[in-house]
Amino acid sequence: MQVWRALTEVRRADRGCAVTIGVFDGVHLGHQAIVRRTVEQAVVRGATPTVVTFDPHPMRVVRPEHAPLLITELEHRIELLGAAGADAVLVLPFDRRRAAQSAEDFVQEVLVDALGARGVVVGDGFRFGHRAAGTVDTLVRLGSHLGFDVHPVGPSGDEVGRWSSTYVRQRVAAGDVDGAADVLGRPFRLDGPVVSGDRRGRTLGYPTANIRVAADRLVPADGVYAGWLLLDGSDAPQPAAVSIGSNPTFDGDERRVEAYVLDRDDLDLYGQYVRLDLVTRLRGMQRFADVDTLLAAMADDVSRTRDALSG
Repeated sequence: MQVWRALTEVRRADRGCAVTIGVFDGVHLGHQAIVRRTVEQAVVRGATPTVVTFDPHPMRVVRPEHAPLLITELEHRIELLGAAGADAVLVLPFDRRRAAQSAEDFVQEVLVDALGARGVVVGDGFRFGHRAAGTVDTLVRLGSHLGFDVHPVGPSGDEVGRWSSTYVRQRVAAGDVDGAADVLGRPFRLDGPVVSGDRRGRTLGYPTANIRVAADRLVPADGVYAGWLLLDGSDAPQPAAVSIGSNPTFDGDERRVEAYVLDRDDLDLYGQYVRLDLVTRLRGMQRFADVDTLLAAMADDVSRTRDALSG
């Protein structure tokens, strides 16, 4: 898959695209449906199915106090868009200039001049341009003059409700990673480098990797989760019990994400980049009366993790 991180990287030979536009945070099932529709339009037109996305999230620039925590980091988002069917992804840096650009200028610069768009697929509530003044109707009007047609996609969902990034954030914030997975089509993922911690887990017999998650990322509610740990560049997931919280038994005051790989006390993960795919929440975070009670709970967490991942 081709990844462009600036308009200047798109060559003239790359022009002639079927394009969809959006942040696509999470690349959930609704996003995947839009990408598949884009692929269908690309096949009809002999074009390249292309996704235009933004980094950072536009709300970080326009209204930072209301910017949502991100479901996926950028590189994972790109990977997921490719898995959904995109042959090319254009990551547009979003800054004040881009925020102030009119809908008409955006279409001319990005869709026409850079990508040579032949068809554009967007959600039927799509808004773009300065102060979100551009709508689907704007795209249709401009496309009729500039040589591309527009295909709006209506809301999608299952019997529970509409698939949306907002719904995923709500479920994850509540600790319901199972519910989030139903909309994502995969487990919710956390990732980051392994950094030094208190090394208390090793003395208790459960050495943990302390994962530093970026401040703008969505982190599930405090508790213990069953999941899979993957080293960067590896496709061999390892079962892990994951603790999210501040270690109240030891009066911790820093919220951490720590993973214990089942039955492994020989792993040296410091400095490595790891991914955690969270499958289910086992319990909330608790303060225990003493270390022995904590150890009994941790042994139960490991047993329940093993059961949850056995399938």
